[in-house]
Amino acid sequence: MKAEVKQKIDPRLARIEGQVKGIRNMVQSDRYCVDILLQLSAVISALKKVEDLVMENHLNTCVVDAIRSDNDAGREEKIKELMDVMANFRRQ
Repeated sequence: MKAEVKQKIDPRLARIEGQVKGIRNMVQSDRYCVDILLQLSAVISALKKVEDLVMENHLNTCVVDAIRSDNDAGREEKIKELMDVMANFRRQ
């Protein structure tokens, strides 16, 4: 993974980690369900942004390298892998 992508992702994951701990405390403290749901929605949105960054990095590195290579089998494998990942996104 590119260093600049890691630098973008790490603070986001740290923030998400804190949010999840906060949600856990909310559940343990019997906080209002709607408040918990709102915090869960915020975490899910933040995770999706991290997911986008990782996908973009993968496309710009691993996939581009495979497509540019002379290795037909490697290129086909990377395309199949990408299609599988995208199918998984559609199911979400």
